[in-house]
Order: sequence, then structure tokens, then C-alpha cells
Amino acid sequence: MRRKANGNTMAHSSVDFLSAESSDKLDPAGQQFSSPFITGGPIGSREAVLVFKTSVLMNNHSHHLHRESSSSSMENVSDKISNQPTSSKLASRKGGNTLKFDLKPKYKIYEKGLKKRTHDSLSSSENSISGSFDDTLDMSGAVFKASGSLNEMRDGLFNEMDEKSTEDEEKENKFFTDMPAAALNVTYRFMNTETKLLRKILSSHGLAEAEENQNFNLLWTGVHIKPDMFRNLKPYQRVNHFPRSYELTRKDRLYKNIEKMQHLRGFKHFDFVPLSFMLPLQYRELVSAHRSGQKGPWIVKPAASSRGRGIFIVNSPDQIPQDEHVLVSRYIADPLCIDGHKCDIRLYVAVTSFDPLLIYLYEEGLVRLATVKYEKNSDNLWNPCMHLCNYSINKYHSDYIKATASCEDVGHKWTFSALLRHLKNQGCDTADVMANIEDVIIKSIFACSQSIVSGCRMFVPNNNNCFELYGFDILIDDTLKPWLLEINLSPSLGIDTPLDTKVKASLLADLLTLVGLPAMSNFDRQTCDSKWNQFRTLSRRAMSSEHLSTTNKKGSTVKQLSAEEQRIVRNARAQYARKGGFVRIFPTEDSMHKYSLYLDSSTGVPISTSVLGTNSCLMIIPHNFNMMLFAQLFSSKCRSNTNGKLSDRMKQYERTLEADSIINLVSPTVENKCRDEARRLRKEVRCLIESGNEMSLLQSRRAFFQYLDCVLRRLTQDPKSQHEKLILKFITRSSVKTPNFIKNSYSQNIIGKDRSAMISKLLADYLEVYSKDTDAYLDNYQRYGMIPMQTFDDFLNHAQESDLESILTLHTNLTQKLPFLYSRGSNTQQPTVPPIPTGSYGFLKALPNMAPNVFNKELARIENYYRSLSNDRNEPVEKGVTKVSVKPLRKRSSSQTTIHKS
Repeated sequence: MRRKANGNTMAHSSVDFLSAESSDKLDPAGQQFSSPFITGGPIGSREAVLVFKTSVLMNNHSHHLHRESSSSSMENVSDKISNQPTSSKLASRKGGNTLKFDLKPKYKIYEKGLKKRTHDSLSSSENSISGSFDDTLDMSGAVFKASGSLNEMRDGLFNEMDEKSTEDEEKENKFFTDMPAAALNVTYRFMNTETKLLRKILSSHGLAEAEENQNFNLLWTGVHIKPDMFRNLKPYQRVNHFPRSYELTRKDRLYKNIEKMQHLRGFKHFDFVPLSFMLPLQYRELVSAHRSGQKGPWIVKPAASSRGRGIFIVNSPDQIPQDEHVLVSRYIADPLCIDGHKCDIRLYVAVTSFDPLLIYLYEEGLVRLATVKYEKNSDNLWNPCMHLCNYSINKYHSDYIKATASCEDVGHKWTFSALLRHLKNQGCDTADVMANIEDVIIKSIFACSQSIVSGCRMFVPNNNNCFELYGFDILIDDTLKPWLLEINLSPSLGIDTPLDTKVKASLLADLLTLVGLPAMSNFDRQTCDSKWNQFRTLSRRAMSSEHLSTTNKKGSTVKQLSAEEQRIVRNARAQYARKGGFVRIFPTEDSMHKYSLYLDSSTGVPISTSVLGTNSCLMIIPHNFNMMLFAQLFSSKCRSNTNGKLSDRMKQYERTLEADSIINLVSPTVENKCRDEARRLRKEVRCLIESGNEMSLLQSRRAFFQYLDCVLRRLTQDPKSQHEKLILKFITRSSVKTPNFIKNSYSQNIIGKDRSAMISKLLADYLEVYSKDTDAYLDNYQRYGMIPMQTFDDFLNHAQESDLESILTLHTNLTQKLPFLYSRGSNTQQPTVPPIPTGSYGFLKALPNMAPNVFNKELARIENYYRSLSNDRNEPVEKGVTKVSVKPLRKRSSSQTTIHKS
């Protein structure tokens, strides 16, 4: 109890440890300047924070800085910097506060004249920044002689591009070093994550990556943080997770927490998650519910997974393995369809504090559409490209159309505002839809807040240290009712399409500005560290007496605010002033009227247990920050310029992204692979191998990874059932589970390109794990008998699938080793190297026999499946593009308008 008491006191300190003596200076020399990238106060003060803008990512920096359209809305900043150019992000929207809708219905997935892109650069990771962009190279600056060879033309073009890129890089480096964050030496650190978009945003604003033993200002991690790291955070440090966030992001914990609220507060108030059971513990309850009328289909999800891995749909519980820890939920069989395609929504929710609770919903989200048209038929339950909308699954389908930045409602990925405008044009009440979505988000966080608040009081020393960006996946059914599918701890920030870049770049810039990285120099941080260390060793009696002085003998609260409460109100107002594209959905004008029932009357914390116990939010000094903050923000005397009404928020949700605000983070380049150079290098490498040289472990793994990546790219463009079977056998023998469609009796009806997309997803997941394992290997020096590293690197840069297959085949036959699959320290015994057939695809044909000999029954099942396909001459014909139609909505009441085709 004493440890909890200390943690509680430290989490809500009322002492301002950093005094106003931290002067308005940039460094100890006393330099001062104003900058559009600083807001809140003079540099070095407690209120000064960094501002992040998406225009910095654009190619021509000097052109955009003077007409900057900031990613952050600077309505109510401090008077000290009122003369700074802080243009609002609203200026980058069409029409400001005037809504303009395109009256022409644009809900086609297949638009006339739209050329479907091929998968030029597929990646096994969603975090890839090298996505396909519809950019073409401007060849006007390159002048070649007509008689010149292709290589001369290529060399001339490359030389000119290198000169331009060098000049641009020098200009960008000078621009970045002049940023305030670079002068203040603000640093960041990534842990167990790699987000290239975020790295680009931080580095372009002058932030540097912290060394291993160096202090950091921002920590961005893809996993949960240990308590010791929370305890040692300084006041100016920010981390992107709260303690115990798994209560929200694990599928099993999320459902259990919501189920508690259903029992405590009433089922009708939390009826936004499908009926679910956790297996194997609740298998009997699942069977009982299935037999009593709650029949399937049922969707099976692993408790801790992402990107659609391990998800499948069944008709009956007896089709579910009973030895796996999974969450089984009733499948929503009547979803809202666009052009006949099922869709779900990814919304981005930022929480900057749990006590008081501050929830922001980003104005723009992504609508993901399944590639195959939806059919409510049990024969198609095993087709993930029809029933799952995850981009990581559908992007491998040959019919998938990537979204463009100029059109937000074309392709298999839309913006959320485009969906709202589409529904509004069809006569639907979008305000009611958004009110229900906001209600789902708020109540979901309510259900899990109690544990997180308790963890913050025990581990987090300062209320501003933590923030969180959640990815809410929501499905809307054909009655326009939103259903919560899951909440993602670290939503994907990959930018495989220009539309992703436009949405997520603005999202991250606004998030970093909202969180507020303190603009402090090294000198100020050192001063802060010393004062903070002294403060943590002081007695808490002064703070307790200060709070007691605000309460009279009868227990009624005096209107005078304590220092801690003043700081909370000041931070909440400052966050709202720089919220940018975020919309604060809690607290609002009507939040206490709607949600006071779910808040504890004394602490203000949402309570999910009927009896106070060990999980209750214990505190030494009782307080109700939620009620206090609501009174300060929305009382008649303290009301500020806040958009607390739903009508004001709807204007922000439905407005259109400006088409010319496209951000291209990938410079247009020419395909730099030269076929002649690849032949020369292949011949050189073959000679080295024949003369006794061998590939190192890292070289062999890199070659094997690049070879499988070429196979993956080919499978998505030109599916072949024979090659699919070989890949499926290999990944099955490599301890990857057989896809569930193989076990389905109706799986023979699956179209070839749908089946190819499923297998490509399995191969991509295998390559992702393989790539992470390869990163652990390193060639420190050129060893004797090893292929020269520079020669091999040049070969990989130009090699194609046939070149890689030739080298891997020769090396395997001569060395009789499989270093790309089995290292020296591997516990798995290497099988006998199989003979590799000569001719094209010989290495691929021998690949299944190189993996460990396991899952014999599964291999036989795969063989029988493809044998039945080859014997069936009446294989279903692939469906073409049909006429555009919109599935009508089922009416909930006579007053609701249905969607119909215009």
C-alpha cells in the first residue's frame, strides 16, 4: 500500500517543479527568436511546444514555408506569440466552414478509364514506405543522342539525377538543421517498431535519433512498456503508450471489460460488440448458444494478432479447434456494402490523459473494401477476400485497385469523409451515424479506464508523459448501426498508396502537435532534471495541506482551484488550441448529461466493477478531475470557444481533403536494374562459386529472401496453381498452419485469383518473420573463401528471379548445404539436400523438400486438394465487372431513409 501511495502522489503532483526562471532563451547564450514551429510561449518556458507541419514533407520547402497551411489549428495560442504565422489547417480544406458536396454519385470501385495498377513493389510489411505511387519521371531534362546505346542513356540519366538529388539533399539538410528542434537538440527513439513515415516527419522537423545511452524527448514503441521505464520518465519526455493498454487492445480483454459493463450498467447501453466466447474456456457456452438459437456463422480470431492473421469463419462450433486460445464472435452477416463490396472503417483515436479523460477522434479515417463482392452464402465463408477488409490481405488480389490521392472514393480504399458524403447523398442521417460512432468509442474506453488509471497512478510520474493513438476498427451494418470489431495498439502507419500518405502524414503531424513536445534546450532540460529529482525526494505534506484547504468542514468543495487543477485546465485548453484535425469527443457540452451515469461520483473515473476491490482506483487525496474540467470548460462563466456541439463536429468530419495537398515521400526514380549487368554479375558470381567460394549466412538469406519476394510478386500478377501448391507445401512444412480454405468442402469453388491472394498473404507473413530473423545476422568483414561483399551486393541490386534461382541452385548443389534455412546454431536438423531439377523453376520445385519433414497429414490434404482441382474441368469461371449497384439498407423504422441507386 505504501508503494501505491507514493506512485499516486507522484502521478498528480501539485508542485510546479520547473519555475518561471527557465528564461525565454534558446540556449545558455541567451539567443531568442520566434518561429512558426514553436507555439504556446517563449522557447524554454513550460508552455512552449513544438509544432509539426505536413508542408515540410513536400519537395519544395522554400516555396511552401511562406504560404504554409499548418497541420495544426492555432486558434487560441498565447498572446506572446500572437504575431507568429500560425495559419490553420482549415485553410487547406475546401470552402472553410461551407460544406460543398459533389452531387454526382461517385461510389464506383471500377471507374471507367481507370487503369488498374500492377503490383510493382509488393512488400511483406505494411510499414513499407516504398509503395507504388502514380508518379512518372520527367524526362525533359535528359537529352540523349539518338545513336546512343540504352546503357549510355541510362548512365546519363542516372548522373543527372544524382547531381540533382545531391543538390536537393544539401538544401534539405541545411533546412533541417535550421529547425528549432535541431537547435534545441530534441531527440526521439524507436523501440521494437519501424515507421518510416514517422521517422521522416521527425527528421524533417530537425529531431535527431537518440543514441543508445542518450536521453530522449519522444519514445515511440510498438510494444507495451515495462513499469520501470514509466517510473523513470522525466517531465519533458513523452511515450506513445499508457500502462495496461492491453486492456483495450487485446481482443479477449476488451470483450471481457465490455461484458462487465453490460452486467453492471445494462446490456442496452453497451450493445455494440457481437456475442463472443473465449475458447477453450467457454466452449460449452458457445455450443449451448449455437443450439439455443444463436446460430452462426461465427468468426474466429486469435486473441493477440493483427492484420487479419489467423482469422477464419465457420458455420458450426465443431469446425473450430478446441486447443487454441481464440475469441469466437457471432459474424455480422448483413454489413453495409458499397457497390456490393463489404467495407469496414479504421478510425484514429488519441487519448492524452485518462484522469481527467481526454479523447480526440481524428477527422479523417480510412474505409477499406473487400476485393471480392459480398455474397451471403455459406459456400463462400472461407474466402477472406470477400469477408475480411484488411488491406494486408486484399492487396495481394489481382483485382485490387489502389487508391489515389486525387480521388477519395475510387478504388478499394476510401476516406471516411468520402463515405459520409456518399451516405448523405443517399439520404442517410450521417449525424446520427457519427453520434453512435462517438458513443461506441467513448464507452469502449470507459470499459477499460479503471485498470489504466490505476496503472498510471502507480507507475507514471507526470500526467503529461503518456499519450496513445488507437486504431478503432468499426463495421457498419445495413441498418447503419456501428459495431466495434477491435482496437489496435499500434495502428499501421504504412503508406503503400498516395491516399495513405495524405491521411497518415497529416494524422501524425497533428498528433505530435497535439501531444506537445516541450521546446527546451539542453540547459533547460538539465535544470529540469535536477529540480525534478529534488522534488521526488521531498515530503508530500505541503501538497496534502494545499488540497485540504480547498475543502470546508461539511465536505463541500470551494470554488478555488488547486495548483494541480489549474495545470490540468491549462493543459486541456492548450491541447484544444493546437488540436489541428482532431475533434475532442470527450468532454463536450453534453458529455456529463450522457455519461455521468458511468462515472464514479467521488473520483470521476469510469467504474467497471460493482464492488470496490483491489482493482479500484485508490488515491490518497480524493478528487474528481473529470467533473472539475467539465465545469471549467463548459460552464456559462468559463465557456471558451470550443466546438462542443455535434453539428460543429460534423462540419469537420464531412469536409473534403484538398486535392492539391498531395505529399509524395518517394522521389520518382527509374528502374535501375540492368539486364546486361545482371548477366555479367551472375556469370562472375557463378565463377566464384565454382572456384570454391561460398556465400555467407547473411548473403544466402538475402538471396533467398529476394528470390521468394520475386515469387510473391509473380503470384499476384500471374497466378499458377502448380506454383501455388509448391509454395503452400513449403510454408506448411515450415511450421505455418495450413489455410482453412483447404479444409472446406466447398473450397473447390474458390476462384483461382482468390486462392492465389490467400497463399500470397501466407507467403508475405512468412517473409516478414524471415526478414526479422535475417536482421540479426551481420557480415563484419570479408572472410577468406567468401564471395566479395561488394560484388554480391551489386548482383542483388540487378538480379531478377531467374538470376537468383541460378545462383541458389548452383550453390546448393555444390555445397550440399541449406544455409538460408538452417544456421549452425539451429536446433532443427537439416534434411538431405534434395536434387534440384534443371530448367526454369527447378529451385521452386525442390523447395518443399528443403523444409523440415513435418505435417505429413496436412501435406497429403494439400496434394488431394490440388489434384481435385486438376481433375475438375468445370472450374468456376472468374466473374467480371458487373454494373454498379448499392445494396439497399434494411429499414429500422419508417422514418429512416434507405440507400437506393440513383
